[in-house]
Amino acid sequence: MKYSFITQKKKTCSVGLLCRLLGVSRSAYYAYEQRRRNGPDDLHHRQLLDAVQNIVKSCDYTYGSRRIKRALNTLGYRVSRWKARRLMQEAGIQVKHRKKYKVTTDSNCPARYIFIQ
Repeated sequence: MKYSFITQKKKTCSVGLLCRLLGVSRSAYYAYEQRRRNGPDDLHHRQLLDAVQNIVKSCDYTYGSRRIKRALNTLGYRVSRWKARRLMQEAGIQVKHRKKYKVTTDSNCPARYIFIQ
């Protein structure tokens, strides 16, 4: 109730002054704003999730949070690596790790030099 009042009046008065008048901390108000903005019903949040899912499908699930962040920033969404990571977790996306190439042939094997006569 107090936070919604601050949101309504912040255009006419400073947030710090309103917080002091209502007896709440500024950090608590901004935490409320962040939660409200990143809620599951937020349109921007839904667009971010859709963008992450499209990026991951186009790269065949090989992009991690660093590359997802870079791709989202290229698309115009300003997110950090940790935000990209949370979006991936929320969408249920996991990266497919490629198996490291391992050489199985030993070119110096002594059996190679055995000749049958």
